[in-house]
Amino acid sequence: MRETAEMKVDPTRASALISQLQGVKDKIAAVAKGRPVRLVAVSKLKPANDILALHEAPETKHLHFGENYSQELTQKAELLPRTIQWHFIGGLQSKHTKNLAKIPNLFCVSSIDTLKKAELLDKYRDDQIAAATNPDIFGKIKVHVQVNTSGEESKSGCAPGQETVELCKKIENECPNLELLGLMTIGAIARSRETTPENENEDFQVLREQRDLVRKELGLGKERLLELSMGMSEDFEGAIAMGSDEVRVGSTIFGVRGPKSEAVVVA
Repeated sequence: MRETAEMKVDPTRASALISQLQGVKDKIAAVAKGRPVRLVAVSKLKPANDILALHEAPETKHLHFGENYSQELTQKAELLPRTIQWHFIGGLQSKHTKNLAKIPNLFCVSSIDTLKKAELLDKYRDDQIAAATNPDIFGKIKVHVQVNTSGEESKSGCAPGQETVELCKKIENECPNLELLGLMTIGAIARSRETTPENENEDFQVLREQRDLVRKELGLGKERLLELSMGMSEDFEGAIAMGSDEVRVGSTIFGVRGPKSEAVVVA
């Protein structure tokens, strides 16, 4: 056993995690064909020990980890090295924004779907910078605007078209502590299950079109990359084939999750 602070990393568990992560990376590389694609390892409801194992292993030194719950992310960020790049990928509520803005190594919030949430996140990061003894540790928070490409009422996200464009425009022009990184979608489950590198997903096609529309309407040059964040465990290879710049993969790396009531921050 190796111990960092109060966390122990089990060598057998670490070996399994490293192997599973590498398997996903190999699949990404095979489809991406040299194009950079960010892999966010979704660690929700998994102990911080697992994250530490992948972050500190010489074979991986993985940086990007995603969490769905604000409180869980806050707790893990306090325990784990600042070199980790955190992604908040869950449904964003206004009450989450204050605590998220306090995390210096928060790389991205991927579920911005209203101007109110963007403005609150921007305000609280500004407050944090103003109050900090070392404000340089707090950079801009990168954000993805979430687009409801499938039109399902159960899904969060802006409607494609003017709603998406206007929110992107407001973030770009009126939120100085945020950086518009791109667009994100979670497509319909049925389509995701049918997605392969050869069988294109309609939801991913819609997100590509929205990215092109936003770039045009905001007058952004081709040198300004607007990311496409699309693809999860079931469909990430097909998403990459359609141009995804970021995929979010959890259970394929960490294994099946138990119920939230049984999850622990440190094992």
